[in-house]
Amino acid sequence: MPRTFGILFALAMTLIASTSSSAADPANALSDTAIPGAPHAAKKLHIVASPNGDRSDDYYWLRDDTRKNPEMLAHLNAENAWFDRYSAHYKGLEEKLFEEIKGRIKQDDATVPSKKGDWWYYTRFVEGKEYPIFARRQSGASYSEVGPDAAPEVVMLDVNALATGHDFYQVGGMDISPSQKMLAYAEDTVGRRQYTIRIKNLVTGETAADVVPNVSGDMAWAADDRTLFYVENDPKTLRSYRVRRHVLGSDAKDDVLVYEENDEAYYTGVHRTTSEQYIVIDLSSTESDEQRVLPADQPEGAFKVFAPRRAKFHYHASHIATGAHHEKTGARWIVRTDWQAPNYRLMQVAEKAVGDRAAWKPLVAHDDKVFVNDFALLANYYAIDERSNGLRRLRVVPWSRGKSFYIDSTEPAYTTSLGANSEQATDTLRYNYTSLTTPSSVYEVDMKTGVKKLLKQQPVLGGFDSNNYATERVWVTAKDSVKVPVSLVYRKGFERNRSAPLLQYGYGSYGASMDPAFRSTVLSLLDRGFVYAIAHIRGGEEMGRAWYETGKKLKKKNTFTDFIAVTEGLVAKGYGAKDKIFIEGGSAGGLLMGAVVNMRPDLYRGVIAQVPFVDVVTTMLDESIPLTTNEFDEWGNPKLKSYYNYMLSYSPYDNVKKQAYPAMFISTGLFDSQVQYFEPAKWVAKLREMKVDAHPLVFKINMEAGHGGKSGRFRRLHEVAEEYAFMLDLLGVRD
Repeated sequence: MPRTFGILFALAMTLIASTSSSAADPANALSDTAIPGAPHAAKKLHIVASPNGDRSDDYYWLRDDTRKNPEMLAHLNAENAWFDRYSAHYKGLEEKLFEEIKGRIKQDDATVPSKKGDWWYYTRFVEGKEYPIFARRQSGASYSEVGPDAAPEVVMLDVNALATGHDFYQVGGMDISPSQKMLAYAEDTVGRRQYTIRIKNLVTGETAADVVPNVSGDMAWAADDRTLFYVENDPKTLRSYRVRRHVLGSDAKDDVLVYEENDEAYYTGVHRTTSEQYIVIDLSSTESDEQRVLPADQPEGAFKVFAPRRAKFHYHASHIATGAHHEKTGARWIVRTDWQAPNYRLMQVAEKAVGDRAAWKPLVAHDDKVFVNDFALLANYYAIDERSNGLRRLRVVPWSRGKSFYIDSTEPAYTTSLGANSEQATDTLRYNYTSLTTPSSVYEVDMKTGVKKLLKQQPVLGGFDSNNYATERVWVTAKDSVKVPVSLVYRKGFERNRSAPLLQYGYGSYGASMDPAFRSTVLSLLDRGFVYAIAHIRGGEEMGRAWYETGKKLKKKNTFTDFIAVTEGLVAKGYGAKDKIFIEGGSAGGLLMGAVVNMRPDLYRGVIAQVPFVDVVTTMLDESIPLTTNEFDEWGNPKLKSYYNYMLSYSPYDNVKKQAYPAMFISTGLFDSQVQYFEPAKWVAKLREMKVDAHPLVFKINMEAGHGGKSGRFRRLHEVAEEYAFMLDLLGVRD
């Protein structure tokens, strides 16, 4: 799993006269030296060896893979203690922000039920509780027939009860057996994404004695309701690499190995097709894929390679069962692939031709202006999730070669995506819609008529009115004259007069596109005068595959220079005051933060860097660290001189120098498996040593959490409030 940070959770806006930032006095913010005792780590000589040259790393000692070294823990605890002392003067604001943010959430909310067989599945929350309850009801065929009076609720998992006694608890993957009598789920009690599978009988309510440890969270039931395929992790690197077969009631030590991936560049997954007819092993690296398939009713059979892996060859195949339009053509596979199609196309192949790529036949042609992102298969229609001009939209196509249509939007920046479509025998498509001003909404569209129905829009309490906000999409010219799209949101009444504070978010790695989505948390910034911007920089796939290819490996610096160009462009266009620009990014987006503040620290007032990947060269030289070998195709292999020199030229930790830096809020989790805690710990230590300014530098370490922060919905909101309070305090905002 790459160094993704999960969701972008900022948005922002402009000020109202009563809360105008011009009324606040930035000079009121405390400096880094105003509170004595900021920790300074000891320097201990350590040489990092490399085929292309040795480097000294005085803070390498902060790495402890056991996470038990007393000196290291004492230093991290000292950082947390100093953060508490620094933030004490704005605790009132932080608590107000937390209550504001929490107050917008409908605490007893539930998701829209999704149908599978005779059951409707949903997730709900109880007021005041941290964790979800996974439940279902047996009811009629129509969504409108699902409700409190339709049938008794069956609670599958009450995560609040499961989490009792744990500082961290998370349910990862889940899978319902074909008969819908058995539930397999993966739990993590540390935050390291090293899961344990447990199995529950949904008829009796009993949890089986079966315990399967050290797994990735991927799992798939065979048709017999007693065989479960799952993926085992390497205990040290956490690489998902083995698929095993577990039989209900047996000891996990006896589970049969059905596949082992020996190429360390590949991740391994497993799933059951929507048609329910096949188990699929998914093998993926940055630059190629391979799938292996097995009929779900033959669990002891041998998996067959769908198409052999090749260099720079991606594909993903889904199975469509016989029925309706497919009576003549028969069941077959639909394949999304970049084979002779950089922006991907759809192809099809008969079941009997699996294994022969030459037998693939075109279904949807390649378009150099449209990127095929995903697809869903139904009996009479298929739907394509695609990107055009940087925006994500849906196209519905009948199998009968009738007229296709798009699901449209009137907003300039939005995101439309496929929803939960777990059954193929339907003419109704579930999809999701959101924008920077529109809360997450679940729709159904009748594909015969094109008529849309809103099933639910996420409620936002606290007097929210979307009509008070406006969203825009602008283009900024990058260093090499490429046009970079930017999504913006602000409160109506905003004027582009270069006076507003602005928060700019970016990621730009792994081809992950940062689509404009609503986040109620950021209303607390919007209503205090911020403009919020998402910079759709290279390294993502917003503008197609080439957008990603020109933001990785030896072209990685385009990601950083794009982000800087967006900052300069937005200031020039009047969207933000040049002395009130804040930036935010997490994980690989934290690398972005570290790179741009080394390059242009003068542009920014403050930086939020969450679980930042900042020690690029040292990490990529060490193949014992989780993710390293999987990511040579993303960053390059530093054992090769060209990559070593290039990575060394931008790695944030290696490029810290004696200069003034912006105010910085940096966070990590001690048990993070994606970006190890010692990367930001070393970075902070070196920044404290080298920076020549008095701007605050705070470091918050979750001592019982991993990459995604603390578990529980309210705990995470408190972390957001901490970050927002840090920024607002720098502007002198006290309320």
